[in-house]
Amino acid sequence: MNDEEVITFLKDIFDNGISQELNVFLCKEMTHSGETLEWPEEWRHLVVDKHSSGGVGDKISLMLSPALAAVGCKVPMLAGRSLEYTGGTIDKLEAIPG
Repeated sequence: MNDEEVITFLKDIFDNGISQELNVFLCKEMTHSGETLEWPEEWRHLVVDKHSSGGVGDKISLMLSPALAAVGCKVPMLAGRSLEYTGGTIDKLEAIPG
């Protein structure tokens, strides 16, 4: 799809909503569009997720993730930079000296 087609598609979803079938299809396609992390079997009970949409509500990740890691949990995180006026998690971490 070119940029104009993507814009038209997204405007249509915004204006008319999205069917459950299309939503499931898009989620499956996004899930399989990049690399998939594979964890060692012995980590199965240790891998945890703390999902955040970031921004204004991003107050827990910076404290919870290191605490979970300190007790042996594996906490894979994706972090953003320059997200709106609040900054991303990377911006916040860089603001902490050392």
